[in-house]
Amino acid sequence: MISTAEHAVTVLISRQVKQGCEAEFERVMDQIIAVAATFKGHLGAQLIRPGDEQGVYDSLYHIVLAFDSEINLKTWQNSPARSLGLAAAAPFIEGQTLVRQMSGLAHWFQPPAGSRQVPPPRWKVAVVTWLGIFPTVYLLFFSLGDMLAPWPLLGRIMLLTVLVVITMTWLVAPQLTRLFKPWLYPVAKSQASASPH
Repeated sequence: MISTAEHAVTVLISRQVKQGCEAEFERVMDQIIAVAATFKGHLGAQLIRPGDEQGVYDSLYHIVLAFDSEINLKTWQNSPARSLGLAAAAPFIEGQTLVRQMSGLAHWFQPPAGSRQVPPPRWKVAVVTWLGIFPTVYLLFFSLGDMLAPWPLLGRIMLLTVLVVITMTWLVAPQLTRLFKPWLYPVAKSQASASPH
């Protein structure tokens, strides 16, 4: 059995910022994200402001943070640097902080914060994930195959899987979930009949 510590982990943090404190909060978050990038296993981070995501209407700030393993994520979460950053951000936040932790690409198949939609069934997630992974792997093999041919098999697999994860997480999966949103999150008949015409 493979330990969950060996899988990439994404954390989605949602926070309500006090009105008028947005600039200060964003400045502190930029500093926290920059410090997180110096920690082992950091794969990337993004601050999503209210209104950044088309079709999602809420007043929350969302921070997406990814590490290559749960162990490295915990190292960051338990670090004094993170504690100092959270203390600096605290005066600009109100209400409860919401934290969701997901493995792999699960973040992209979660309904928007505050939405009444339920996550799509696993078979739909599998289909959309395959639709992204198949062309991504093919294009990477096609473009890098000759260059990587002299490499040992393990080295080729490691590099290609890292590139697939990065490409899927930050480029392909977000586009696919937008494209397939009506299929992944169909409007229930009861909701459709209740909506005004």
